[in-house]
Amino acid sequence: MIRAAILGASGYVGGELMRLIASHPAIEVGVAFAASNAGQPIGTIHPHLALAYPDTAFAAWDAELLKDCDLILAALPHGETQRLADDLLAPGIPFVDLGADFRLDSAAEFERWYGEPHARPELLASFIYGLPEFFRDAIKGSKRVAAPGCYPTAASLALGPLINAGPIENKGIVVDAASGVSGAGRSANSGTHFCAVDGNFRAYGLLGHRHTAEMEMMCGASVLFTPHLMAASRGILATCYAKATGHCDPLAILRAAYADEPFIHVGDTPPETKWATGSNAAFLTARYDERTGTVVALAAIDNLGKGAAGQMVQCANLMLGLDEVAGLSNMGVYP
Repeated sequence: MIRAAILGASGYVGGELMRLIASHPAIEVGVAFAASNAGQPIGTIHPHLALAYPDTAFAAWDAELLKDCDLILAALPHGETQRLADDLLAPGIPFVDLGADFRLDSAAEFERWYGEPHARPELLASFIYGLPEFFRDAIKGSKRVAAPGCYPTAASLALGPLINAGPIENKGIVVDAASGVSGAGRSANSGTHFCAVDGNFRAYGLLGHRHTAEMEMMCGASVLFTPHLMAASRGILATCYAKATGHCDPLAILRAAYADEPFIHVGDTPPETKWATGSNAAFLTARYDERTGTVVALAAIDNLGKGAAGQMVQCANLMLGLDEVAGLSNMGVYP
């Protein structure tokens, strides 16, 4: 079995990684790093995993433990993988990073959107952006992958084929997207407590949300992005608007682009977040509005699935030469 090291294992994404790996035919958890919970059994933090990992405890960070592993999956806050880069890259084994540290093309863009200098700019070019539907071959040949954020994954899947095919303009694109509360991470704050979220729907990060940079990098277009917090645990629904260059059939373009993709469903019905819950699936649709000359494209994913842990496993499968769909489901859990 391929032994995986998970960094940030006590977080929501770390828990989802371990849930997926527990049923993976070729990968197992070799070590689960969680500094603040070191020594505690997995089930104390992730009770739903107690039966899958009855004898496993979280480990304190120790680079020596990587020597017994064949894969590294990191779900850490931005800045952390830059700090640990030498230790993480030294073993020369496949490394999938969910943090933002190595997603962007340049250190200048990182500093612009994250408000701090990039500590390891010389490493940026060595990472492949981990969106398999667009960069599958490059991911297969790489040992360093930076997995996208959840919002950019949804927006890029909805917009990418339309921009590439040419029926929409590459400026003035608007992305309105809503996320479940798990996207904010495990640590609660005044805005993510039950009383603040229940029965509520709010926008945040106006004009300057960090994920805008990834959307613009992927789309090669200017994007106005507004994220929203919805009263749900999981899910992303992205609604994207762009001016059409002429009469077009965006739904047909998406169908053709994703016809052979194992995790993408393009349909007539506007997608719902519940359809993707617990899966690595993405549900898309699109329309052309002749009255306003606008294309609207929608995507629904699980922010912890295709938006995080599922996509990381999908990338790892490609990097390791495994079946791309191994350990992953294209079916949500409903209701």
